[in-house]
Amino acid sequence: MKPKIEMKTLSLHTKSTKAMDIQSEKLNFIQWFSGVTDLPTIKRFIAIQKEKEQDWWDMVSSEEKVEIEEGLAQADRGEVISHNQVMDKYKKWL
Repeated sequence: MKPKIEMKTLSLHTKSTKAMDIQSEKLNFIQWFSGVTDLPTIKRFIAIQKEKEQDWWDMVSSEEKVEIEEGLAQADRGEVISHNQVMDKYKKWL
C-alpha cells in the first residue's frame, strides 16, 4: 500500500515576487518538507539538489584552467613566493 502524502499547495509567484515573498515561500516549503516521510519523495528532492550542484572546475573557462594548471606546476617546482614577500612588495598600494 502506497503511503499517503499530505500535499500542501505552495503558491509560487511570478518573477515580480519580492524577496520577502520568496523567503516566505521557502519557509512554507521547509515546513511542508519537514513533515514528508515518504522516502521516494525525499530521494526525488535529493536528486534535484544533486542536479543543481556543479563542480567549480566545470564552470571555469579553458583559459582559466590553463592558468590554474600552470600555477600548480610552478608550485610543484618550488617556484613560489611567500605571502609576506608579496605583502612587503605591494604594501604601498594596499
